[in-house]
Amino acid sequence: MEFNWRSPLTTRIAILVFTSIAFAFVLDGKDTSILLSIGLIIAIAFQASQLIKIAEHANTTTSSPLADIRYDEASSSFKTQSADPVAQQLQRDMNEALNKQRQTKREKDSEYQFFKNIVQHVGIGILTFKRDGTIQIINNAAKRLMRIERADRLDDLRDVSEALVEAFLKLKTGGRELIRVKNGDETVQLSIYAIELTLRGEEVKLISMSNIQSELEEKEMEAWQNLVRVLTHEIMNSVTPISSLAGVVEEELGRKLGLNELSMKRDEAEDMHLSVQTISKRSEGLIKFVREFRSLTHIPKPKLSEVAVKPLLEELAMLHKKELADKNISISISVEPTNSTVHVDKTLIEQVLINLIKNAIQAFDEKVNASISLASYVNEKGNVIISVKDNGTGIEPEALEKIFIPFFSTKKTGSGIGLSLSKQIMRQHEGNITVKSVLGEGTEFLLRF
Repeated sequence: MEFNWRSPLTTRIAILVFTSIAFAFVLDGKDTSILLSIGLIIAIAFQASQLIKIAEHANTTTSSPLADIRYDEASSSFKTQSADPVAQQLQRDMNEALNKQRQTKREKDSEYQFFKNIVQHVGIGILTFKRDGTIQIINNAAKRLMRIERADRLDDLRDVSEALVEAFLKLKTGGRELIRVKNGDETVQLSIYAIELTLRGEEVKLISMSNIQSELEEKEMEAWQNLVRVLTHEIMNSVTPISSLAGVVEEELGRKLGLNELSMKRDEAEDMHLSVQTISKRSEGLIKFVREFRSLTHIPKPKLSEVAVKPLLEELAMLHKKELADKNISISISVEPTNSTVHVDKTLIEQVLINLIKNAIQAFDEKVNASISLASYVNEKGNVIISVKDNGTGIEPEALEKIFIPFFSTKKTGSGIGLSLSKQIMRQHEGNITVKSVLGEGTEFLLRF
């Protein structure tokens, strides 16, 4: 910024200096005119007062804008009614400075709001906190992951998970950790990553977090599917010829026993025939078993359409009406709102719900007032939820964590395929299935669409 004050200031100073020198000569002279001396004194006083006035005017008129600049409140403007060219030049330069300050502030505010919106709308949870535990930033994704409305300090998050807060505190720059957190009806795996920063001389820690539960489940299911493919291939290659040959031998032995054409004793032949029958039956059972396993890797692609929830549940209740009546189990249906629909493959979702209802029927151990509830509602996130709930024996806590693993079953005759298959079908619909159970009180499966 260039101030063109030199010419008028130089003029005033030069006049003051000239007047002072003239006054000195007058005082040194013998014939000193009183009037001339008084005139020079007045001139000196006038020039000095003008310089003081310029300084005071500059100070008075610039103090408010300068204070605004100091406190980042550039809202004033520099105004002067003086005809003095120095004051007018100062007005122009100060207004230019204030305008640039306002523009810079607007740009900074705009950038701040832009980055703030990005942070709030990004899908990854972001949290920053000071060394004393004061939270500076917590975005919407982080709030959703931890199911909280707000948090001012890290201690506010201890109700969510003590382990999560301890991980936040101990992680150093570049540190990563997986933490299991209960998120409503679901248990999620949070992957957290930390960076330590220094902001205005103060230590700050930035935490990013994301829910990788679905990725873990996908990888786990992919591993199971690969295992199933290998097992079914090897087992079928071995069992098929055994079953075929056993069938041929059984048929031939049966024929010869009927015609009494065997050279061995009849009781020995009958024992042999029974043994071959056993081999044949077990081979066929193993083949059927393997075919069921194959279903895990051959789920058809969903053919999606809008399906009304209430009629769907009513049809399934009617399908099981006789079996429920025979076992003295009551069933109820509740749908809110009554016109709820889901965008699904009806056949596949029916398969999931039939499996859950059959599990619920098998959950009763001669219990009086046994009941099954089929319900649907919309949660706070706008997802349609379908619930299958029973008041049966419940599931052991240890078994709950394994219940969706292929081949795991809590029933003696179960194959461990149904719930794993249900999980895959729900994943194909970009939904999820979760379970809640209290031993001795009952179990509830929730389908989230």
